[in-house]
Amino acid sequence: MKDELKPFIIHIQKNIQLSKKEILLLTTKIKVRNYLKGQYILQQGDPCKYLNFVLSGTTKTYHIDNDGNEHIFRFAIENWWATDLPSFINNNTSNTNIQCLKDTKVAQISLENLDTLFKEISGLEHFFRVLFQKVSITLEKRIINSLSYSAKEKYLLFREEYPEFEQRIPQYMIASYLGISKQYLSEIRNQLIFEK
Repeated sequence: MKDELKPFIIHIQKNIQLSKKEILLLTTKIKVRNYLKGQYILQQGDPCKYLNFVLSGTTKTYHIDNDGNEHIFRFAIENWWATDLPSFINNNTSNTNIQCLKDTKVAQISLENLDTLFKEISGLEHFFRVLFQKVSITLEKRIINSLSYSAKEKYLLFREEYPEFEQRIPQYMIASYLGISKQYLSEIRNQLIFEK
């Protein structure tokens, strides 16, 4: 097994057990790709051909609307997935961009290889079914939070749920993720400092 794929195998084995033979098969179906800061793993309008597991680095997933405005709705760091699932599963064009915020290395699995792996590794289909369910739950929770909470409450939830992002993601991107201006986020942060 390639050393660079160890984090991916460890991630899978937290949920299912793999034999040495299954690990070998799995690693033959995965492509490792390096991206530079600023490069796109996926661009809006292109089909999403791979499930992308972040081995190192940071990505943002966002949509550009008809007026040219950027709407960030996901970040990914090591041991997270960065994929447009509807595009990947349905093999159609993507509504999102996945861009690297720093040099990033990903493990990529094509749909064809994933289908092969499902047939050969008994627990893998269960692993991905649970993963996709978690993605669905997270997205629904995010929608409800964005509709129900004030900007300050959304920021506090963001800090609580993703403490590692605070130092790694620029503030203006966090503001975009929260759906507020960077000036308003700055006001909220200053207010919280004074409340301590």
